[in-house]
Amino acid sequence: MLADKDRIFTNLYGRGDWGLKGAMARGAWDGTAKIIARGRDAIIDEMKASGLRGRGGAGFPTGLKWSFMPKEIGERPHYLVVNADESEPGTCKDRDIMRHDPHLLIEGCLIAGFAMGAHAGYIYVRGEFIRERERLQAAIDQAYEAGLLGKNAAKSGWDFDLYVHHGAGAYICGEETALLESLEGKKGMPRMKPPFPANMGLYGCPTTVNNVESIAVAPDILRRGASWFSGLGKPGNTGTKLFCISGHVERPCTVEEEMGIPLRELLEKHCGGVRGGWKNLLAVIPGGSSVPCLPADVCGDLPMDFDTLRNLKSGLGTAAVIVMDKSTDIVRAIARISYFYKHESCGQCTPCREGTGWMWRVVDRMARGEAHKREIDMLLEVSHQVEGHTICALGDAAAWPIQGLIRHFRPEIERRIDSYTANAGAAPLAAAE
Repeated sequence: MLADKDRIFTNLYGRGDWGLKGAMARGAWDGTAKIIARGRDAIIDEMKASGLRGRGGAGFPTGLKWSFMPKEIGERPHYLVVNADESEPGTCKDRDIMRHDPHLLIEGCLIAGFAMGAHAGYIYVRGEFIRERERLQAAIDQAYEAGLLGKNAAKSGWDFDLYVHHGAGAYICGEETALLESLEGKKGMPRMKPPFPANMGLYGCPTTVNNVESIAVAPDILRRGASWFSGLGKPGNTGTKLFCISGHVERPCTVEEEMGIPLRELLEKHCGGVRGGWKNLLAVIPGGSSVPCLPADVCGDLPMDFDTLRNLKSGLGTAAVIVMDKSTDIVRAIARISYFYKHESCGQCTPCREGTGWMWRVVDRMARGEAHKREIDMLLEVSHQVEGHTICALGDAAAWPIQGLIRHFRPEIERRIDSYTANAGAAPLAAAE
């Protein structure tokens, strides 16, 4: 279990002052100028050494991503963009950072901006996050007033301006290139890659897009040292992580824990365990609605990290743990997730535009039992035709929950079809009598 001294988000529950005074009392903005004085290369090397992997879902090494930005600043300015479009169902960590500890994010933006040669940063906030945007803007205003942003930010010699941009509530804008399109005032539709944002991003300029949590932990890593952060968790999956736990637990919560904590320990220490006891567990979605579910029999000592979950054909994603007990209609639950991805597809790619609707219609019929068993393999085949054949990962996000359902709960789908067929056959007999 994570020791209190190793926590980064010490005001996660909003019990303290979210403002500048409270943040400084908790250690934010301490020695920011000294960190920047180390120079760009030293900061990026420290981030690489820490082993921090992006907290937005993909788990790409953060320091490596920063290093992709051009070393020299040419005619095109560099930009930092923070992805606060937290729209993955089950995920609610970034909003807690923005409303309870916004100065960690703002300080992280300044340091990351300097490390990438960016004089401007944009925070793209999800459309539904009204209060979070207001709180974030108020914190940015405090930082400007205190000289921590703007000209010679935090007396570091680096000029840095930070802007909040409010989205309109489209899930697709959580994809980094769709976010950039939206930020430019266009439709939120993903771009073809390459070119990658580090070469041609916002307004055609070098840009890095990072998740809120990835940026907010950077100042603490640079203050306490990469060896401290890499000493937490396990090799390749280091540091602390915010886990959002919802569903059938006694106390749903967002909690900061070490990477690699066993799932059962996470649920029992922080959430009071599964509703009705561990034996009542049916399945868990370990990383937000886009990753495949896992059945109860693999969940006991399951380490919550990127690599272990990937090897089980699931994923840590955003670490949004959705717990389902035996009262859950698992086929109906996945059908509902399937409808979400069908609804949120931008329609740009044919496999996604046509496939998400087709998959939802089939799995919705399966939830009622109104299907043939041969359609199960047909549905699986179509999910593989959608997966990996779209510009962005929304096609994968629509396919994976269905693949997880068929992989682990095929007998339940077949039982439902058998039950429906038997009842449908009995109905005409009853009518004849």
